[in-house]
Amino acid sequence: MVQPSIADNHDLIRVHGARVNNLKDVDVEIPKRRLTVFTGVSGSGKSSLVFGTIAAESRRLIDETYSTFVQGFMPSLPRPDVDALEGLTTAILVDQERLGANPRSTLGTVTDANAMLRSLFSRLGEPYIGGPTAFSFNIPTTRASGVMTGPKGERKIVQDAVYLGGMCAECEGRGTVSDIDLSVIIDESKSLVEGAILVPGYTADGWLVATFIESGFVDPAKPIKEYSEKERHDLLYKQTTKIKAKGINVSYDGLIPKIRKSMFSKDVDSLQPHIRAFVERAAVFKTCPACDGTRLNESARSSKIKGVSIADVCAMQVTDAAAWVRAIDDAGVAPLVEGLRHLFDSFVEIGLGYLSLDRPSGTLSGGEAQRTKMVRALGSALTDVTYVFDEPTVGLHPHDIERMNKLLLDLRDKGNTVLVVEHKPETIAIADHVVDLGPGAGTGGGTVCFEGTVAGLTASDTLTGRHLGHRAKLKDGVRAPSGELAIRGATEHNLRDVDVDVPLGVLCVVTGVAGSGKSSLIHGSIPAEEGVVYVDQSAIKGSRRSNPATYTGLLEPIRKAFAKANGVKPALFSANSEGACPTCKGNGMIYTELGFMETVATPCEDCGGRRFQAAVLELRFGGLNIAEVLEMPVAEAHAFFASGEARTPAAASILERLEDVGLGYLTLGQPLTTLSGGERQRLKLAMRMGEKGGVYVLDEPTSGLHLADVDHLLALLDRLVDSGKSVIVIEHHQAVMAHADWIIDLGPGAGHDGGRVVFEGTPADLVSSGSTLTGQHLAAYVGA
Repeated sequence: MVQPSIADNHDLIRVHGARVNNLKDVDVEIPKRRLTVFTGVSGSGKSSLVFGTIAAESRRLIDETYSTFVQGFMPSLPRPDVDALEGLTTAILVDQERLGANPRSTLGTVTDANAMLRSLFSRLGEPYIGGPTAFSFNIPTTRASGVMTGPKGERKIVQDAVYLGGMCAECEGRGTVSDIDLSVIIDESKSLVEGAILVPGYTADGWLVATFIESGFVDPAKPIKEYSEKERHDLLYKQTTKIKAKGINVSYDGLIPKIRKSMFSKDVDSLQPHIRAFVERAAVFKTCPACDGTRLNESARSSKIKGVSIADVCAMQVTDAAAWVRAIDDAGVAPLVEGLRHLFDSFVEIGLGYLSLDRPSGTLSGGEAQRTKMVRALGSALTDVTYVFDEPTVGLHPHDIERMNKLLLDLRDKGNTVLVVEHKPETIAIADHVVDLGPGAGTGGGTVCFEGTVAGLTASDTLTGRHLGHRAKLKDGVRAPSGELAIRGATEHNLRDVDVDVPLGVLCVVTGVAGSGKSSLIHGSIPAEEGVVYVDQSAIKGSRRSNPATYTGLLEPIRKAFAKANGVKPALFSANSEGACPTCKGNGMIYTELGFMETVATPCEDCGGRRFQAAVLELRFGGLNIAEVLEMPVAEAHAFFASGEARTPAAASILERLEDVGLGYLTLGQPLTTLSGGERQRLKLAMRMGEKGGVYVLDEPTSGLHLADVDHLLALLDRLVDSGKSVIVIEHHQAVMAHADWIIDLGPGAGHDGGRVVFEGTPADLVSSGSTLTGQHLAAYVGA
């Protein structure tokens, strides 16, 4: 019999005195080799405790085991603000960060499936065309001639050395080629002096158009449609040449190369909103005609295994690719086939069997990206590891959540510690241990309200405990639609020639299992035109200098109000402009690089971390200086700017929208980098609510929302509909389904098993029919 060892006593992760972000000296003990779920309202400190403290310190300690030389090439991580951490194990983070949107990155490249397929085709493909690089769309075929020098200086004449790659030369491995829609750029019926150029900034009497008018190459008074072929070429495509305009020498470029350089070659997200809208209208991306969108050259597509090319496999749904791999029976590649089979089975097991390997990684939703990262963890032989998940049920239908729960339990049963930040009651229910943070959000949170079992949480009087069994009811009466939006013959992605009428003037919920075609139907069929406001799940971009005040445009009216009250320039009240403290350059912190050791951040001694010059802080408005205003929570700032001597209607209306989406606790100057996923989603929703639009399309607005916050969201959606708007929500949350006026359910399955409308009607009819997976889960939810 094995004697007990003192090592067996280390069965807890102990956190003592954690103060990261809003945590208030938190002490907590987490059992190892168990499934622990962290709950609490959005912004209560869950991510700060799990990701910012436990996982961050685990990673920092692992990085310290490398040599100082290697550490010099790694990001230096500061030690979390915590008194003591004991019992840590290696942490593997599986977060919701979107995968990089590199145009050559696909699902196959990020999961190594393509690397294995390339090896397989280089061994078994007929005809044989070369090694694995011959099948890579990231490597071009190159030729070399000349003198080759060996490692010992020996020289060899090379006539025509060919280095094989699989990249399509036409689209450079992107699968699409870009073109420009001329009708968006010029109005053929007008002349240059009448404003024929439609590009933002190119006004008929402006300097940019003057170079064309005075160039002598074209007749500025003649309509564009009457231009000769040479005039048209000179206006649109002429290469750089010197001309005299308005009496000075300037460079002349044709309009197309000029705007390609100034607008189309830049990151779309970095452009001003009006220029970005123009670029998105003018840029036309079409499938590359040379490779038919496969990214591969003719040579790579010609080599086949049992009549199937590598491009065909990548275009298959993963479930079909798994069946194709199983049919390969060759002892020479048995380990490779086994690895591919296991990878494809993991995809299916995790609920991503409906994707194809050629799917661009940037188009995956947050939930799909997170589950893609999980695929690696499933096949790992590592045990006694701490897996950290950030809302693994995001983007999952109730049917798929059951499968995700099984995977979490499997990871735990392999001997791992599983930490999950989660709001869904279905996942909270399977926890061995629960840590509930709160009681509120922001400064009102940061303490542990409950620690123990799920039964104990249900019986407790915490906000989570009270809402755990809470169920939204079906409405007694539903609103009548004021019109309808007809979608006919929708075929994008997996949609099967779908015809459906989306009712207007009501709350319409589009649902169905993950991959059934919901986003394809709505985003692909409802154009983002005037009157349609989209709020999707794309990440908010922002540095540590960005905060809710700068992101929402709130700082603009506040700066102007301060400037008017004090008779100075508005730029003085920006920490990113003239008002910035010169010592820390408006950062509030001084960052000291210590080589291979961690970077030390200390509050600026001159401004005390307030980011502004002392002279600026002397200037007041309504009795407060600009730094004191930025330290106010949204709710307090709303009251301040809504009435009294500080009344500023433009600021008050933005603050009211922030309060409406449940962000009343956020301080105006809190860095965007410290906001949780749910807070960022709602910040974006508040911003878009200010736009003039008759139709709102929301993509999973409950992401990152606590059960208690879902009621606030439903009230907000009701207010939008009652004010005359049409609200279309793509959603899996049963509370939102139950509250809808109309439901469109897609399915019955995912990928090529979905793409059809399986139900249209009221939530009550869906529950009573019970004909779909959604109907069965909704019936169980409302207790029917």
